Amino acid sequence: MSRPLNVALIGQKFMGRAHSNAWGQVPRFFELERQPAMRAVAARNNDEVSAFAQRWGWARATADWRDFAEDKEIELVDVATPNDVHAEQSIAMLAARKHVACEKPLAGTLDDARAMAAAARAAKKKGVHSFVWFNYRRCPAVALAHKLVREGRLGRIYHVRAHYLQEWGGPSTPLLWRFQKKFAGSGAHGDLNAHIIDMARFLVGEELTEVHGAIERTIIKERDLPGKPGKKGVSDVDDCVLFLASFAGGATASFESTRLAYGHQNDNGIELNGEKGSLRFGFEDMNVLSLCEKRERRTDGWQRIMCTSGGNHPYAANWWPDAHVLGYEHGFVNMAADICRVLGGAEPEVPLPDFEDAFQTQRVLEAALLSARERRAVKLSEVK
Repeated sequence: MSRPLNVALIGQKFMGRAHSNAWGQVPRFFELERQPAMRAVAARNNDEVSAFAQRWGWARATADWRDFAEDKEIELVDVATPNDVHAEQSIAMLAARKHVACEKPLAGTLDDARAMAAAARAAKKKGVHSFVWFNYRRCPAVALAHKLVREGRLGRIYHVRAHYLQEWGGPSTPLLWRFQKKFAGSGAHGDLNAHIIDMARFLVGEELTEVHGAIERTIIKERDLPGKPGKKGVSDVDDCVLFLASFAGGATASFESTRLAYGHQNDNGIELNGEKGSLRFGFEDMNVLSLCEKRERRTDGWQRIMCTSGGNHPYAANWWPDAHVLGYEHGFVNMAADICRVLGGAEPEVPLPDFEDAFQTQRVLEAALLSARERRAVKLSEVK
């Protein structure tokens, strides 16, 4: 029998549920050298975390995440907490020689992200790995797009269009931590643009070199305080950010995020245009990749690829028969499986982001905010 990979989780809310489901599903669907064992979960409220542990299959619960540093059985710590505590928790676990998988964005601030990347570099020299949950890389359609670009099917990339639009952040949404700068760092920008910046870098295979211009807007400046009827607090993060940028190879790119786009529930989309063709992906139809390659005009046009064939599409063989579609949760399960692959000494199906990789996305986030606030172009060489 293979040696289990002992995992601990910090956090029990939305991402805590998504990650718990992923760790629990991996042994059921993936044959791996090292299968995850759900050893412990930590969260601030002792009663809540105990119930959470029982429901989701964690062997024990604690109200103090620092316990994990001293637990010699735990090998991987999964950080699924608000952005402002990513740095403290991740750096402490890396120092204790625990592998760390952290939620995105890497941190709420560039300074925290820089410190995390430095800690991960030092830990890597001791054989300790870091990972970041940019889970959309693990959609079979996105992973296929990555392979097609690497095969040269689009040729040189000329143009990238990316957007992430949601509708849930309207005036009736209370002042959650995501609307407070001290916890989140930024609003829709860090929450949503982080995903599409990562996806664009991942697919193109190049770094962004300059932000040419950006717009940042806070539209709803006050929100109801949760549990306090009639009382309001300040919402001090962006509701929408748009910016234009360039890749190292010369491709132009546009990025747009908001949580105020009614009718767009989770509209995470990207399009790449190249010298030989184009491709596009939209998460609200996540099992489909659209591809248009240059042919004679009579047969030119977009091809709809259903990315559910186990013999042809990444990750699909671990799940269901053709066109028995995957959903949001499966991207997390696929990523958890790839983390297990790496820690078992194997290669993942497509590249996994580590802290250094996610720090490059954080630099782009920072450059866009700097461009918006100073109303100028910002080279990424300025953001270190």
